[in-house]
Amino acid sequence: MDLFSRSWTALRTAVADLPDEDFERPSGCTGWLVRDLVCHLVIDAQDVLITLVTPVETEPTVDAVTYWQLVEPPTGEDPLDALVPRLAAAYGEPRWLKFHLDDVGSAAGRAAELADPAVRVSTRGEVLTVGDYLSAYLLEWTLHHLDLVAHLPSAAGPPAETLAAARTSLEKIAGTPFPASFSDKDALLVGTGRRTPTDAEKTALGDFATRLPLILG
Repeated sequence: MDLFSRSWTALRTAVADLPDEDFERPSGCTGWLVRDLVCHLVIDAQDVLITLVTPVETEPTVDAVTYWQLVEPPTGEDPLDALVPRLAAAYGEPRWLKFHLDDVGSAAGRAAELADPAVRVSTRGEVLTVGDYLSAYLLEWTLHHLDLVAHLPSAAGPPAETLAAARTSLEKIAGTPFPASFSDKDALLVGTGRRTPTDAEKTALGDFATRLPLILG
């Protein structure tokens, strides 16, 4: 729960500190500008709020690891992927995107802090505990924080402790650890296809390299 709050606070702070011109720069999400990614974060925050107020009594069907499914790389044909840039553009000035993310994002953060980690909630047709749900979103926030700063060298990146936790989560999803020579950031970037591995990294990965990238959906 604490790491979820740290990762989410760090990501929202990074967005709040961006100058307006950075919203028109590319993000680490192929085809999306920074403003599109921030709009996606608003939608994510809404999903967190909705999920945390959707308690159920049935047994969990997934946990923080099995919540994520490995899917095919996006083709750009997903209607939601196309909708996000239009929504982002409709905000006009970056300050309105910042305001909406701060408003909804702060509420999502407070809801997470107040939630009982043992309570079961429903989302995406699955049931899991609040603790597992927030642990799954820690990986989401950390990856998107890396996306946010991918082409913004002066912007603050994710905290070291959340990078480490996200790496652990990705390794559990993969069922294989990344080589110790990989930094947490590089493990996440290479592991999810956000960066092509170097020849030396491919050698270190061995057979694991043939299973990459891990596209989470």
